[in-house]
Amino acid sequence: MMKQIIFLPFLLQLFALIVSTPPAPAPAKPLVPLLPQSPTSDSSSGQDIIKILRKAKSFNTLIRLLKTTQIIDQVNAQLVTTKSGGLTILAPDDGAFSQLKAGYFNSLDDRQQKELIRFHVLPVYVSSSNFDSLSNPVLTLASDSPTGYQINVTAYANNMNISTGVVNATLTSVVYSDKTLVIYHVDKVLIPLDFSKPKAPAPAPTPTLAKAPKVDKGDTNKATSASNAINLISSHGTMFVSLAVALVSAISS
Repeated sequence: MMKQIIFLPFLLQLFALIVSTPPAPAPAKPLVPLLPQSPTSDSSSGQDIIKILRKAKSFNTLIRLLKTTQIIDQVNAQLVTTKSGGLTILAPDDGAFSQLKAGYFNSLDDRQQKELIRFHVLPVYVSSSNFDSLSNPVLTLASDSPTGYQINVTAYANNMNISTGVVNATLTSVVYSDKTLVIYHVDKVLIPLDFSKPKAPAPAPTPTLAKAPKVDKGDTNKATSASNAINLISSHGTMFVSLAVALVSAISS
């Protein structure tokens, strides 16, 4: 009985301690949730971008344009030389390209075609949980100046949106991801705002002064003789008129 009396206060203290201890805080929810992985996404393909896109399917148009513009060579070289920074590819699927106006891509000149494809590549590795840390505007591989060929990224709730000033697209899933390369599926082709800017007018041609025609010495002499002849005729004409007036006056008187 004595042992039970001694043990009872201990149990009461233990119960009070358990009740007064606050529950552990729930883990903080990330600002940007991870995008779903593509069902065909894995790391077994290595960093062969064409092979990755072909295995993921629905990216046949992008594969063709990467090859015809030869941008795939630049992207592969960039990936090799930026192992620490990595690359991020925003990949529109075939359905996204079909939304473009018929013949749109072919209406672009060679330089614009290449810039359009480079516009879908960020020269840094950006995981889906780090999009909110990007500072807008975001440079792309096409950015040839601090103000050209940029995008704006908005990450909130379950959405990650890309705005170009012409197109608003959404990242729908992760096609592939490793430590230096990530490929996202976007639902629209990203059209640069730079394509809509009016081109600078061509500079006006510099006016040239017309040269005075050369005058031949023979022509000068001819002109002088003609002038003298006119003067002579004029003076003689005046003399003849004066004689005629005098003659008329004499007859009248």
